[in-house]
Amino acid sequence: MGLLMVMSIFSDSTVDNFSYLQNLNPAQREAVETMDGPVLVLAGAGTGKTRVLTTRLGHLLSTGRAHPGEILAVTFTNKAAQEMKNRVSAMLGRPVEGWWLGTFHSLAARMLRRHAELVGLKSNFTILDEDDQLRLLKQLMETENIDVKKYPPRMVMSFIQRWKDRGQLSEQVPVAEASTIVDGAVPKLYRLYQERLRILNACDFGDLLLHILTTFRDPQHTQILADYQNRFRYILVDEYQDTNVGQYLWLRLLAQKHKNICCVGDDDQSIYGWRGAEIGNILKFERDFPGAKIIRLEQNYRSTQHILSAANGVIAYNKGRLGKNLWSTDDLGAKVILRGVWDGLQEATQVAEQVEDLRRKRVPLSQIAVLVRAAHQTRAFEERFIKQSVPHRVLAGMRFYERQEIRDIIAYLRVLVQPDDDLAFERIINVPKRGIGATTVDRIRAAARSKGMSLHNALAALLAAGELSGKTKDTLQAFMHKFTRWRQLQRDISHVELTQIILDESGYTGMWQAGKTPEATGRLENLKEFVSALHEFDSLEMFLEHVSLVMDTDDKFGGEQVTIMTYHAAKGLEFDVVILPGWEEGLFPNQRAMDENGLLGLEEERRLAYVGLTRARKHVYVYFAANRLVYGSWANCLPSRFIDELPKEHVEVVTETGVYKNPAQQAYGDNLYRGRSALMTENLHGYTLESAAGFSVGDRIVHAKFGHGTVVATDHNKLDIKFDTAGRKKLVDSYVTRAD
Repeated sequence: MGLLMVMSIFSDSTVDNFSYLQNLNPAQREAVETMDGPVLVLAGAGTGKTRVLTTRLGHLLSTGRAHPGEILAVTFTNKAAQEMKNRVSAMLGRPVEGWWLGTFHSLAARMLRRHAELVGLKSNFTILDEDDQLRLLKQLMETENIDVKKYPPRMVMSFIQRWKDRGQLSEQVPVAEASTIVDGAVPKLYRLYQERLRILNACDFGDLLLHILTTFRDPQHTQILADYQNRFRYILVDEYQDTNVGQYLWLRLLAQKHKNICCVGDDDQSIYGWRGAEIGNILKFERDFPGAKIIRLEQNYRSTQHILSAANGVIAYNKGRLGKNLWSTDDLGAKVILRGVWDGLQEATQVAEQVEDLRRKRVPLSQIAVLVRAAHQTRAFEERFIKQSVPHRVLAGMRFYERQEIRDIIAYLRVLVQPDDDLAFERIINVPKRGIGATTVDRIRAAARSKGMSLHNALAALLAAGELSGKTKDTLQAFMHKFTRWRQLQRDISHVELTQIILDESGYTGMWQAGKTPEATGRLENLKEFVSALHEFDSLEMFLEHVSLVMDTDDKFGGEQVTIMTYHAAKGLEFDVVILPGWEEGLFPNQRAMDENGLLGLEEERRLAYVGLTRARKHVYVYFAANRLVYGSWANCLPSRFIDELPKEHVEVVTETGVYKNPAQQAYGDNLYRGRSALMTENLHGYTLESAAGFSVGDRIVHAKFGHGTVVATDHNKLDIKFDTAGRKKLVDSYVTRAD
């Protein structure tokens, strides 16, 4: 389609007048209209990022700068891609077809199916899920006599996927790094794993981008990269702060010809370093693309100014950021409420009471969220909410396509479409039970290895050669004949009808019908829902690829229920009220994150605090406990350093008597934490505190809850105290006073 035709298609009066630009603020409009050259849009929380992205896409089309096939638009979730497509179509008044819009994985898969043979695959390759990856790796480890109990396959796979995310092949893995893992055996396992994937005509998620990068960088295939560089005149990237090294390399290669790349992201919301996201990608954008324009979106349309100022104050302590300051034209609103409590039980109780109070004030429960740093923190709130009959949901649990019965029928469909898929074939060869034992499966597997073929083909060869006999031969022959028949039916009936036939003729539906248990009933309902889902796709191939590429785990929160979730799960969501418990050193910021990653880990923890605060529209409640039950023992807790970093003019302290050194002081001042910020010395592995209390062994003290006691040992600002009636405890010095 030529540019003149595109201009004609999008030439109605709405588009001609560019009315869609009128509702943008100056910074948003600049981000939309700066179309040529590299552009980095630093979009703070709640600043209209999605509007900018979709309007920019529509503007490129309506001005005739590019036709749809010349635009590459990359998102991180299928939901975001679909929303972008719908918004652009609505803005232009007609659907847009032919463009490259989707997730990194879906776009890479689209490219790879065009060039699969260059990396030793066929175009109908299977994309393995996590379960199949681990089963395959476990088989290889056992073949190599590696103890899978000592070295869990999941751990080994994490290293392989980390290298893939960096764009590294097995021979490119740094020797120094590899030598410390599984006695240096992981690079070999990586190589064997890749070889086995090729035999299976399969790849995993990491391969989708890795194989394309390998092709792009191959000097024998330079024309392939050149063709894509010529094709994509404009590149748009959402959530750029979450890209890993491999994604970054892919984008940088594609942008080299026209350099019209626009990346939208927020360095202050980069919270996925643990899964490979590299914040350096966004921080070095100007170095990678000289002359790049940086546009900051700072006007916030979500939160009140007190909340924004609190978030600005905390994130300002990070050194690895490009810098911006969120602001709002709305009223100041309510200050952030800081509550100190004696222990975790009291924290859960007060949070439940806080929710009840909000409900009495007619705040919808669906607009209240409790965000925690670690999943284990949810238990206390679940139990308390149950006791107080507070409707709630925990954002967790098994997703639909991860359920056993769904995985089983998907395996049947995978073998139907791609017979060489050994992992799927092995999963269903005895499901439902057909009397096929491990000995028979091992025999088929050995034949496959010796002949260098798939299990499906090896079984066919064994049957043809008469090497199987008796009931086993009859059962397996019937099994293979069913697949032959189903493949013939595939040409004549819809994939929905075919799936129902497979469920019935395989005996799978009958297996669960015979169960007659509540669990079996639920599984049958899930299978019905599975068949219903097939109606949304034109073919089995499209459906199976969709299942493999589903990345979006966000749930739609309907109904009147409080939501309990982690900070990571909350990213991208917003609520009227956000409750943030557990702001204590070691819990938040998380000690493990700091120990493993030093200052980088601390800064990512601080970004989590920023994300948590900016989820709220109207109210934020921050809690910390003086004591917490950890693994059955009580531990004394320091308030989180992030509390010190909250600007005092935007915080109101409401705390239990005696939790602070000076409980009568209700203003947020230096005495609350005895000047902790001034005494803190940060280093790569956390912080150290110097004692300013001056307590000595033998001093008599009094505590508001535990009564009188004697100091028996000191460690900086921590005191080991033997209480007269409450026993021996360790407390922070600011929680006690000298006895008269």
